[in-house]
Amino acid sequence: QVQLVESGGGLVQAGGSLRLSCAASGRTFSTYAMGWFRQAPGKEREFATAIDWSGGRTYYADSVRGRFTISRDSAKNTVYLQMNSLKPEDTAVYYCACARTGRWSPLPLGREEYDYWGQGTQVTVSS
Repeated sequence: QVQLVESGGGLVQAGGSLRLSCAASGRTFSTYAMGWFRQAPGKEREFATAIDWSGGRTYYADSVRGRFTISRDSAKNTVYLQMNSLKPEDTAVYYCACARTGRWSPLPLGREEYDYWGQGTQVTVSS
């Protein structure tokens, strides 16, 4: 079992930055892929980025590529999402998720591929 707790959300002006953290419990966390999703009001939850167990492979949605960076610190059981050049359209609840994939499996990009979810943290970008 893996439990995830996000933090770091808040209100920021357009062009600003935020760093989200996702603290995970569970001894097998370091062997699983992790992802960040987001859900804006009235919209479906959408994929933002994912990282493999080692941190060596990452993938980003077109909407965040070049502005967001995902990373992980397995010693701290934590995944991070550094968000720069934020735009009002980045406003959403951001969710951390964990996928029980094999170490060498393709990065999981779909919601259905993730097994554990955090409670979410609100990010609001004002114009």
